[in-house]
Amino acid sequence: MPLDIALLSPSRSRPTRAETLANDLAAAITSGALPPGTTLEEEKLAAAHGVSRTPVREALRLLGATGLVEQRPRRGAVVARPEPKRLREMFQAMAELEAVCAGMCAERMSASERRDLLIRHESMSTLVGMGDVAGYRAANVGFHEALYAGAANGYLAELAEATRLRLAPFRAAQLAGPDRLAASHTEHAAIVAGILAGDREGAAVAMRRHLATTESAWGLLAGLPAASA
Repeated sequence: MPLDIALLSPSRSRPTRAETLANDLAAAITSGALPPGTTLEEEKLAAAHGVSRTPVREALRLLGATGLVEQRPRRGAVVARPEPKRLREMFQAMAELEAVCAGMCAERMSASERRDLLIRHESMSTLVGMGDVAGYRAANVGFHEALYAGAANGYLAELAEATRLRLAPFRAAQLAGPDRLAASHTEHAAIVAGILAGDREGAAVAMRRHLATTESAWGLLAGLPAASA
């Protein structure tokens, strides 16, 4: 589910140039194309997107409100990179939200939804074999969003999706780590097994382990110190 900046201004039926640009930049950030810490220069963005600096400035303001971009006084904007402690807190919250989703999927998913989830998971093995990081990243988003939907709780899905968007740059980046695609797919297999077995606790535990490993993989890739016990 892509971020829709226009939702911040629901009274209009068509997005402004700034909103369109903000959505484009959000997609680049959450896909990992613009990694955390990347400087977002107004002049370069205006030239690249064929607009003046005014909509660029407004787009960056809109992205600042989502948390994806940080506005630094007199130094411009950068793709957000929270402090390590804050990032760990975000991963912990994401792990709990997705664990609840996975557990509820084990109890609530229909037979067809379970079948679709298994097919989705199995199709990702081809991407792992090819070493297709970009393709796996996209499929990974779909896998987790299928779990949000399968939990059959709209409000929980909204919370999980909002938190996923904030963590998306880090989750996308960690998949470039050594052997991370295969490991992620194996972790998904444990989650799927719990859901297919109707094991709420097993699915939730597998999801927590998956997010903990994802956090650790990002930390190693970024050279962050290990979390203290």
